[in-house]
Amino acid sequence: MIDEILKYNRAFVEDKKYEKYITDKYPDKKTAIVSCMDTRLTELLPAALGLKNGDAKIIKNAGGVISNPFGSVMRSILIGIYELDVREILVIGHTDCGARYTDSRKMVEKMRDRGITQENIDLIKYCGVDFDTWLGGFLDLDVSVKKSVELIRNHPLVPKDITVYGLVIDSVTGELNRLI
Repeated sequence: MIDEILKYNRAFVEDKKYEKYITDKYPDKKTAIVSCMDTRLTELLPAALGLKNGDAKIIKNAGGVISNPFGSVMRSILIGIYELDVREILVIGHTDCGARYTDSRKMVEKMRDRGITQENIDLIKYCGVDFDTWLGGFLDLDVSVKKSVELIRNHPLVPKDITVYGLVIDSVTGELNRLI
């Protein structure tokens, strides 16, 4: 796969196909979006929102969930606010999310099957990581989105002039449903 990517990239640069994507680091719409890494959303999400390259900061992870108030997603949001002039944040969950029903116990079993030792698993637990919280999914999509929105809205480092919305996108049609 990597050879294919590098071959394509050489042609992309030589043909100057990058020129239509040139923009700066500041989001034109002063918006950050937290959403899922689902492959169906790669092109669908920006298209359904009418976004072009440079319009918004898009932060993606499994489930589009903010699970830690001081983790990498919140760090990205804070950098967006204080360094890149983000003023609005959209948390967008999606239908048929693969992370939704993730079972941490089954994932740990798969880790063992792939050669991860019980010693390493215990070490992570000893460091204070709760596998159920860290690797587990969520039962209710709307509740998950609302929890992430509330985490941002109530975060001690997020100024009160930042607006935060929660939405769900249909992963087939791109239809948006505003929750809050």
